[in-house]
Amino acid sequence: MPSLFIDGAAGTTGLEIAERMAGRDEFRLITLSDADRKSVSARAAAIQDADFVILCLPDAASREAVALGEGAPTRFIDASSAHRVADGWTYGFAELRSGQRAAIRDARAVSNPGCYPTGFLALVAPLVAEALLPADHGFIVNAVSGYSGGGKELIARMQVDAPDIGFRAYGLNLEHKHLPEMQVHAGLSRSPLFAPAVVRAFRGMLVDVPLFLDAELGFADATTLHEALADHYAGEALVSVAPMGTAPGELLLSEGDAPSDRLALYVLPSADGSQVRLIAMLDNLGKGASGAAVQNLNIMAGLDELAGLRA
Repeated sequence: MPSLFIDGAAGTTGLEIAERMAGRDEFRLITLSDADRKSVSARAAAIQDADFVILCLPDAASREAVALGEGAPTRFIDASSAHRVADGWTYGFAELRSGQRAAIRDARAVSNPGCYPTGFLALVAPLVAEALLPADHGFIVNAVSGYSGGGKELIARMQVDAPDIGFRAYGLNLEHKHLPEMQVHAGLSRSPLFAPAVVRAFRGMLVDVPLFLDAELGFADATTLHEALADHYAGEALVSVAPMGTAPGELLLSEGDAPSDRLALYVLPSADGSQVRLIAMLDNLGKGASGAAVQNLNIMAGLDELAGLRA
C-alpha cells in the first residue's frame, strides 16, 4: 500500500484533499501532530517516508519541502505556484494536451495548475496549438473567484472584517504570479492582461476571455473554435463544452455552491459572428486546486483517475 503525506493538511486546500481521500483505502496516510507539523525534522522524516507527498504550502515553503526530500524516492504533487514553469516538473493538467496523462503518470514531480490558469488554459491553449488563435495576440482575461482561493487572511476579511463587500478587484498593477504559467502553457509570445477579482461567494470561479474574431489577424470563426474545443475534450469525464446555440441567460456564482471537480466551457458568439466570449466555469477549490491534486495522485499511482472526485 503506497503511503501519502499531505504537507500543509490544515490549510483550505489540504482539508479539501483530505475530504476527497476520506474512506479510500488505497493509501496509508501519514499524519503529524500539531507540534510535529511545525518541526522541520518531523516533516523531513514524513516526506522521506512517503511514496507520495502533496504540498499545500506557500511557494517558499514548498521549495523547502522538496529540498527536505532530497535523495528519497518520494514523488511530489505541488499545489503552490512554485514549480509551475520550473524545469524538471510536469504540469498537472491531464486534459490539456495529448500525452499529458502519460507524462503525469511517469513523473516524479507534478505541479498542480493554478485555479485561474486552469480556466484560461482550458479555453486558449488547444486553440493556439491548432493555430486557430494567434500566439502573439494580447489576450485579455477577466475573472472572478470565490474568496476561499485567497487563503485564511482573505477568508477572514470577507467573512468577518468586511461582510458588506461584494466585489474586490485586485492585481491592479497588472502583475500576478499566475501570468508566467498562463503564457508558457498556452504557448503565447506575450503575457495576457489579467484582471482578477474576488466576489462574495465562498467557492466557484468564472474565467472570461473576450475576442474580436478578425480572420486577417489569424482568428478562426466561433463555430470552428467551438468544434475544436468540443473535439479536444470529447470523452473527458471532468471537462465539458456546452453546445453552441445554448447560451445561458446568466452564469452565476452563488455563496452556497456545492463542491465540484468539473470544468465547464462555453463559446458565446455575437449575433454577427464578429465577437466571441470564451468562458470557463469551475470550482476554484475543486478542479482549480484540491480536485486536480487528487486526480494527479490517482494518475501517478495507476488508480482510477476519478476515484474520490465529484464527477
